[in-house]
Amino acid sequence: MLEILWLLLPIAAISGWFAARHSLLVQQEKNQQQHLPADYFKGLNYLLNEQPEKAVDIFSKFIDINEKEIDSDAIEMHLTLGGLFRRQGEVNRATQIHKNLLTHSALSPQQRDLALWELAQDYRRAGLLDRAEDLFGQLTQSREHNVHAYHQLLDIYQQEHDWEKAIQMAKELANISDEPLNHVIAQYYCELTALNKQAGADYEAIQLALSIDSNCVRASLLQSQLALTQGNHQQAINALKKVEYQDTSYLPEIIEPLKTCYMSLAQEDELITYLQHLFDKYGGISPMLALAECLSGKYGIQAATTFLTQELHKNPSIRGINYLIELSLTEENAFQTHLFLLKAVFNQLLKNKPIYQCKQCGFTGKSLHWQCPSCKQWNSIKPIQGIDGE
Repeated sequence: MLEILWLLLPIAAISGWFAARHSLLVQQEKNQQQHLPADYFKGLNYLLNEQPEKAVDIFSKFIDINEKEIDSDAIEMHLTLGGLFRRQGEVNRATQIHKNLLTHSALSPQQRDLALWELAQDYRRAGLLDRAEDLFGQLTQSREHNVHAYHQLLDIYQQEHDWEKAIQMAKELANISDEPLNHVIAQYYCELTALNKQAGADYEAIQLALSIDSNCVRASLLQSQLALTQGNHQQAINALKKVEYQDTSYLPEIIEPLKTCYMSLAQEDELITYLQHLFDKYGGISPMLALAECLSGKYGIQAATTFLTQELHKNPSIRGINYLIELSLTEENAFQTHLFLLKAVFNQLLKNKPIYQCKQCGFTGKSLHWQCPSCKQWNSIKPIQGIDGE
């Protein structure tokens, strides 16, 4: 048996060599049939090595962007070159290639859609949003590009602040992609309130926002602002209290308007009770400082100082210590000069300190943006937590 195996080994090796040679010949024959020039692979190599300038030079040698007839095998090269020109900032050349490509009958439906997609990207890069919108609108009917086309249109409408179209587009996109877009659509309804001229239209937009996303904090804040403009402080309080159940990250945003409403109704005790509830349940420097301010007004500076000292030992905070120093400066003491110096230091520390941060990309700022200016995500910016935040 062993002798038979030794005899079969050379035969197997020879068979393997012939099979490999045959496979190589077949591959070479396929390459010859495709007529792909060597420069094509050289250009691809430059792309893989992140050298787009050299890739452009290579591809440009064997593609005439003005040619009247085009070989089917060269379509991919035209698309590649057009994309390279656009990324290099040569949008006009990219546009010329893609427009020329669309005039040829050799394109398959899939290739035509891809050329349309590239041309739409060219127009958008050039700032010709109306032309880009038209092409992306056509591509919403494409099986391969429809979802991406909807996203592009959504970005365009956001850029143009056309919130009515953005709402419609987001609803259509949600239907075909099952993406959870309710929180985004609610933000679009909130954006409409800045454009409305009548309180009734604002009220309707806010109600629509809350109906599509019951956890929309922005809608609740807008609802409270609308109630305040109408002099309805209790309704404003009710709207502000919703935030506790929507997203506790935004509780700092309701403290000042709550103080305004309760004080206008002469309900200081109710304010203290609610602030104590928020602080006991969720913590945070904003409820703590508001509570200390109320205690100072009702029971005196010593009560507020005692409360702050106890809580800051548990959870140190730059803002808390700064307010504690401020309280101490209202009374004569031997360390007043040192306290003024400390107050100046803390004021400087807090002066340029960001208050909000995007949970998606890390963008920071001193103002609350409902859409991140950097990554364009909605509801991603929250108050900063920790010793120098909440």
